[in-house]
Amino acid sequence: MDAEHWKTLPILTPGETLKFEGSKTNGFMEEADIKTYSVLGADGCKNGEIVINDHTAVRGFRRTIHFTQRDANGNILAQKAYTVDRFS
Repeated sequence: MDAEHWKTLPILTPGETLKFEGSKTNGFMEEADIKTYSVLGADGCKNGEIVINDHTAVRGFRRTIHFTQRDANGNILAQKAYTVDRFS
């Protein structure tokens, strides 16, 4: 799978959109990039959140992406982890 596969995973109802909220790095070598998106309803109210954790292992350079979507109450709606092909 490629790094952009997560964009096919969100569960959105008609009229909902994603809004990029920000990003940060984590880990002793900043090997994890964490991006946060808000799920906005047609009325502009926040209906949930999506967090993408893109981690590159220091040993072996294996890249794994963790996708988590939560509703406004913090319940998990969708979750998936997958390894990105090295040469894609």
